Amino acid sequence: MKEVRVETAFDVAGLVGFRYRTDDYYEVGREKIREYARAVQDSHPVHRSESAAGAFGYAGLIAPTTFVSTAAMLANRRMSETVLIGYDVVVQTDQVFEMYKPVLAGDRLISDVELTSVRRIAGKDLLTITNTFLDHTGAVVQIMHTTVVGITGADIDAAARETIERVIMSGLDTSFRPPAAKDAVAAADPAPDTAAHLSQISRTRVPHTAFRFEDIAAGDEIPARTVRLTRGDLVNYAGVSGDVNPIHWHEGVAALAGLPDVIAHGMLTMGLGAGYLTEWLGDPGAMIRYGVRLSNYTVIETTSAATIEFTGRIKSVDPDTRTAIVVLVAKSGGRKIFGLATAEIRLA
Repeated sequence: MKEVRVETAFDVAGLVGFRYRTDDYYEVGREKIREYARAVQDSHPVHRSESAAGAFGYAGLIAPTTFVSTAAMLANRRMSETVLIGYDVVVQTDQVFEMYKPVLAGDRLISDVELTSVRRIAGKDLLTITNTFLDHTGAVVQIMHTTVVGITGADIDAAARETIERVIMSGLDTSFRPPAAKDAVAAADPAPDTAAHLSQISRTRVPHTAFRFEDIAAGDEIPARTVRLTRGDLVNYAGVSGDVNPIHWHEGVAALAGLPDVIAHGMLTMGLGAGYLTEWLGDPGAMIRYGVRLSNYTVIETTSAATIEFTGRIKSVDPDTRTAIVVLVAKSGGRKIFGLATAEIRLA
């Protein structure tokens, strides 16, 4: 694949459609599922016990809702090293998970990665990257859409850049690599026919929920849950997930980035929110879509833990499909950290 060196201003909009398939599979590990469930404080037994998972009809441990973000961290490195090299920092703003099959221990996932859209808002680029995860049969397991804001060097203090280089984890490749030409990529990697490979197991299996569809109605409130986060939780999540951005554990870098202190990973707060919903729902595999727009951050001070309060209500129900839409609210330090957050669930 021929690479083209860009000498002028970086035009990421011209690279919409850049896509590739990962060279190797990601094997979902039994202990990795357990580690991730602990990291997002998800205590459902199907993430820890094969016998509990079997009682719910699963052939092995089922991964928490946001687990595939760990596989995406690896799958998206080529995107980071080609398309996103025009930015010094990318900040996550929106995340959507679409579930078609449960992710189980032992699954070998391949990811198709594509830059699906670029929008220019308030002088900054909003980029959406789509990961389509397929199993060994070629069936779609999960589709993940990640929207980030690209921030250029003009917005980053030189001292911050130097500090990051001193504290970032060893072994990460931060060297410059020019973007590949869009046409060359398209010719080498034909767009996958996702529709032809969709397997709707999560949308057709009988869910083992804690209640039936007839037991709920639009407007019903979900019992609140408060979770506690410490600096140790952030360090643990960084190691488990592979998201080692130092703003989540290094006060100096956080200050240089204009933050009041270190902040929780956006994906960590999303994982906590997903666990809150599936604990109430009873069956993690009954959630078929989960989307969150981040509107603020959770600050973790040195001297005290932070708390996040989750609440939810049923927005609408569909008797034909026995599904419902749930609206999720998350607050920390008196601020809403989620903008629009919704989940689509299936009920027995």
